[in-house]
Amino acid sequence: MAPFVTVNPLEDPFYYLNNFQQVLAWLEQRYSDVLSAREHAFIADFRSLPRASQALLVRMVMRRGVHFRQGKLAYGEIGSTGDAVAPLLALGWVATHAPLSLAELFEVLLKPEIAQVFGAAIEQPKAKKGDWLASLSERFAEPRAFEQWCPTLDDRLLSLTVMELCDRLRLMFFGNLYQDWSEFVLADLGIFTYEKVAFCAESRGLRSRDDVEAFLYLHACQQRFEAGEAVAQVVQQVQALSSENPWLERRRSKLLFQIGQHCERLADWPAALGIYRLCAYPGARSRLIRVLERCGEYPLALELALHAEQQPESAAEQQQLLRVLPRLRRKLGGPATPRLKAREVERLDLELSRVDPALSVEFCVQAHLDDPAAPVHYVENGLINSLFGLLCWPAIFAPLPGAFFHPFQRGPADLLSEDFHARRAELFQACLTELDDGRYLDTLRQRFADKYAVQSPFVFWEVLSEELLEQALACLPAAHLKLWFNRLLLDIKANRAGMPDLIQFWPQQQTYRMIEVKGPGDRLQDNQVRWLEFCREHQMPVAVCYVQWADPA
Repeated sequence: MAPFVTVNPLEDPFYYLNNFQQVLAWLEQRYSDVLSAREHAFIADFRSLPRASQALLVRMVMRRGVHFRQGKLAYGEIGSTGDAVAPLLALGWVATHAPLSLAELFEVLLKPEIAQVFGAAIEQPKAKKGDWLASLSERFAEPRAFEQWCPTLDDRLLSLTVMELCDRLRLMFFGNLYQDWSEFVLADLGIFTYEKVAFCAESRGLRSRDDVEAFLYLHACQQRFEAGEAVAQVVQQVQALSSENPWLERRRSKLLFQIGQHCERLADWPAALGIYRLCAYPGARSRLIRVLERCGEYPLALELALHAEQQPESAAEQQQLLRVLPRLRRKLGGPATPRLKAREVERLDLELSRVDPALSVEFCVQAHLDDPAAPVHYVENGLINSLFGLLCWPAIFAPLPGAFFHPFQRGPADLLSEDFHARRAELFQACLTELDDGRYLDTLRQRFADKYAVQSPFVFWEVLSEELLEQALACLPAAHLKLWFNRLLLDIKANRAGMPDLIQFWPQQQTYRMIEVKGPGDRLQDNQVRWLEFCREHQMPVAVCYVQWADPA
């Protein structure tokens, strides 16, 4: 299919309509077998509408809510709102007599208008709208049409009846419900730029109508959970769903994992146990061991921990087991197990004056250590991830089935899947081989220029300047880059975070030092400890800087 054509909103007042039309054409070509009869009919009827009516509908779809005052829908390129809405009313896509709850009425009225409608019923005239709503809600509990609420107001309410249908179309296009139509505007204005990826026929997140319904079902479960519905009911509903789509199954497992964590926070151990036992999401086994321990089920916890020790799912789980196993053995009366001593990391102690309380401790250390001959950059996870993202760009953005669904993706949909690396093993190998013969230097420079500001799940454009890139290429050994990049590929979710805060370069000596900064009372997190251990294991220069304030507040 033809690529999406971006139009500057300042040049074409109907830019939003053009974008919507392109989405409909995209869906017809790529999701024709998934679209329902009603959705096919909507697309056909939409095309038959006058341009002004199409534009008004899209304007309404792209706004928040479904109820709009006609007087507020004034757009120069559309002209008369009354004329434009007439065909939409005839199709039933817009209604004029929809019942409104009191809360919905408050959304469309200004405060003086509310005062005019309810008059003496408002006991505190100077109170806020929210207070008025609370005080009036019991007395005005029945929904009414807008003209019944406001018989003297010279306006009418237009209510969208196709928003749910348009949300389904948006879901099929984006593969999610968190991205909205503003993505087009941001791309049109050049605020966001996305990599252009070729889409194969299999590149669809939702492969069937069942997948669409399953996604919406899960989304509804998530909303009920967030609204505070009884956990047992939500869990039963989530468990009732099964899908052959691996992407949806991962979403289902993630929701169960989130509910399990919620139960832990409430100390509802039986509920957490039941959820984690059925959850395949990464980290669920570690949480199950922890909850069994909290319940005093030490034998079961030890049995599961020993099983996990044989085949840990990640470095994070392995690290947790090093703490959990000795503790469980001790609780069961076993002999004390000596803890493995962590490798010593260079320690840097500083006492600094807090010149500006608004500055973070990392920026204070950066300013203190920075020197023209040894510049210091505050990079945290930004530098190593960015270099990896640039070098491995072809592998990350490879057009594999199930990776890219639409033109507005920051990265592949399967980025955090267990088989992300395996599916692209040869592509990543080809990229990393450049570190062995020096080709990576030219590749990184060229890709920095070619891909500048293009969205990526790894490249931190706000961190990576040309100056930082050149210093990194001069001072970071290719062997160290390769070790870091391979570690990232082992567990992207866990390992792309936790890197040291600062990096100091000595360009003349072509060397460097990474520095993790800890303020008073702060301590190393697990993922930071793992990175420090990795660096020391491979003789990479790294230090932990502990800061005390000379003049504490």
